[in-house]
Amino acid sequence: MPTQEQMKSALQAYVDGFNSGDPAAVTALFADDAVVVDPVGNPPMEGRAAIDEFYGNAVAAGAKLSLDAPIRGSHGDRAAMAFSVNMPGMRIRVIDVMTFNDDGKIVRMEAHWGLDDIEQ
Repeated sequence: MPTQEQMKSALQAYVDGFNSGDPAAVTALFADDAVVVDPVGNPPMEGRAAIDEFYGNAVAAGAKLSLDAPIRGSHGDRAAMAFSVNMPGMRIRVIDVMTFNDDGKIVRMEAHWGLDDIEQ
């Protein structure tokens, strides 16, 4: 099982990768067979090609992330973070819950946000 330190470090690296405009740094945190659900309720994106495309587009759109609270661990294989996605003219308040494999790679990302969480 991944350690708290591994999971929290990975989530900080996720934020840092976004904010430095480096989608490859973000996608490197994911296992090749990972699943991304953003937002929860949308169909899942599965596998390396879909994840590379999703994060490439998000970073290219100019998204910057700011933590709203410290990154949280768990007694299991999940960690979560509350943050805001800041883009020109818009902010989305999000909670991401990530599930990790034994190697410390993200195998599932679930983004929790709804229409009420978007500020124009």
